[in-house]
Amino acid sequence: MKEECYVIFMFFAHFAMGPTMISRCYNDSFVAPLSIHRSHFPDSFVFGAATAAYQVEGAASEGGRKPSIWDTFSHTPGKISDGTNGDVACDQYHKYQEDIDLMARLNLNAYRFSISWSRIFPEGTGSEPNKEGIAYYNKVIDGLLQKGITPYVTLYHWDLPQVLQDSFGGWTDRKIVKAYVDYAEACFAAFGDRVKHWITFNEPVQFSYNGYGTGIHAPGRSSNREMCPEGNSAVEPYLAAHHVLLAHAATMDLFRRFFKAKQGGVLGIALDCEWGEPLTNSPEDQAAAQRHVLFQLGWFLDPIYFGDYPAIMRENVGNRLPHFSEDEILLLRGCLDFIGINHYTSRYTTSGPTPLDPQQSHHFLDQCVIVSEMRNCKPIGDRAASEWLYIVPWGLQKLLTWTTERYNRPPLYITENGMDDESGEKPLEEMLQDTKRIRYYQEYLTAVLQAIREGANVQGYFAWSLLDNFEWAVGYTKRFGLIYVDYENDKKRYVKLSAKWYSGFLNKAKEGCPTI
Repeated sequence: MKEECYVIFMFFAHFAMGPTMISRCYNDSFVAPLSIHRSHFPDSFVFGAATAAYQVEGAASEGGRKPSIWDTFSHTPGKISDGTNGDVACDQYHKYQEDIDLMARLNLNAYRFSISWSRIFPEGTGSEPNKEGIAYYNKVIDGLLQKGITPYVTLYHWDLPQVLQDSFGGWTDRKIVKAYVDYAEACFAAFGDRVKHWITFNEPVQFSYNGYGTGIHAPGRSSNREMCPEGNSAVEPYLAAHHVLLAHAATMDLFRRFFKAKQGGVLGIALDCEWGEPLTNSPEDQAAAQRHVLFQLGWFLDPIYFGDYPAIMRENVGNRLPHFSEDEILLLRGCLDFIGINHYTSRYTTSGPTPLDPQQSHHFLDQCVIVSEMRNCKPIGDRAASEWLYIVPWGLQKLLTWTTERYNRPPLYITENGMDDESGEKPLEEMLQDTKRIRYYQEYLTAVLQAIREGANVQGYFAWSLLDNFEWAVGYTKRFGLIYVDYENDKKRYVKLSAKWYSGFLNKAKEGCPTI
């Protein structure tokens, strides 16, 4: 596969032991002990699972909701690999209580879900939020609290109201900042008496780059005219990300000035990052690995902690990278209470070429790196279903350590972590025996524990995902869920072996899995 195509696949995109258990050596194998369980983590540590509105809710035109960019994109022929959409998805809009009951039986402390902006403001903005949308999320929040499950609410998980994209270009225009802040204010006012954990954005790298760069995600803009009739991959992702940061900062300012004292609560952002492991010990490869992480996490965290984008981004991107005013820098500095980390995999990284024409470049080419899952003909780890997802638990430990050291030990949550299976390859009973997923969680949780013991302030972990769901551009061809969803038979839920393992883990069981 060509490197450019490989990059597109990559961006699709959630006890007693000594410190030598996770080796820092490049070729070391990693095996998690089967005895890992809840009591090895701090008592206050939060364990949950996560979903996103467009991926699970369905009811696309019910309750006053109007289309988002993902409704439009998924209904465009050729955009989704299996030709599907999220019109019904897992039908959580109607089955939310069933899912809450399942979460309670799984012993989950928390549920991370997102609010559909189009349910709150079907026209993108307005003087009053949609009463039916408010009522729906009130039922979900109250249902969770009644079962002792803490809601962690993501305000934006990629589903921008289509009208805002049509009106002024969505995230590429500064008008989006006020529209987003108004939407966030409506959510704080409606739900903040019960919701105490807010996440402004999920994976802005993905919707900035893949939505406005590669064109493989909504709204599908790209310089590639085979993908989209308009767009500028060299510029628009950086504009989108810039406005995301301004919207996040303005939202935190609003939250602190008008809601935090009365309601309490904390607010953060969820950022995705794969770990870049130097292919060799050469200074060039080590610098390439650093660039790879800075162009993901540093893109959004450096402005918040240091007042500007990473210096290497300024150097490589040049005048295509926007600047912050002095007032914006003041708003940005310290504008979060915690960092959410979405992490799935890691890659070997080596130095790559500098783009010949910056105006024909894009976010990945600007990094000047080459990534690979292979070294000396050996993969970096066992592969899951997706071509980009390799099981590399030590990469998460290194990423948490890197984040801890660069940003002075901030509060961290693992807001997504998981692996997928192919959909429909095996009979149902075999699909439910997902032992590889159990191993994935055992090993990645061991890596989280090791990072904590080395000083990382990790406060919670959310498995991706609670349910099999609509997996964006690949539709329903991949299954990330702890719970199997039968899409052909009324979206019936089946508990996988991994869910039983997670339940036992949370029940402090040292071995075995209780019947759910």
